[in-house]
Amino acid sequence: MIISTRGRYALRLMLDLAEHGGDEYISLQDIAERQDFSIKYMEQILPALNSSKMLDTKAGRHGGYKLSQKPSEYTLGEILRVTEGSLAPVACLEGDENPCERQADCATLPVWAKLDEIINDYLDGITLEDLVSQHADKRKAAGV
Repeated sequence: MIISTRGRYALRLMLDLAEHGGDEYISLQDIAERQDFSIKYMEQILPALNSSKMLDTKAGRHGGYKLSQKPSEYTLGEILRVTEGSLAPVACLEGDENPCERQADCATLPVWAKLDEIINDYLDGITLEDLVSQHADKRKAAGV
């Protein structure tokens, strides 16, 4: 499993909204400037986040995006699954049913299943709020 730029940028976008948004809508321009990535690329990521109801949007001059829930209610796993799809380390664990005809006799399947469990448990155990707090602590320690 490799997390693509799409997944990494989605996390940065959501983290930016968690750090700077609150109840206010934040423009794509502001996010793009702080995160140093293009608005065009963000526009490719936003539909997935919007359709999953992770964001509230407002059109117009004072419009933009904000989180639809508190930062503590978003896990990294949830965000990555929306933008990346499955986080499974092997294809046979991607869906609800394992399509592999060798699964009954596969000696390595338990290894991959445990790794899948560890990955999901780890990413589902970290919230946007956790990242905001860690980032604030790091900046404070650095005197920024």
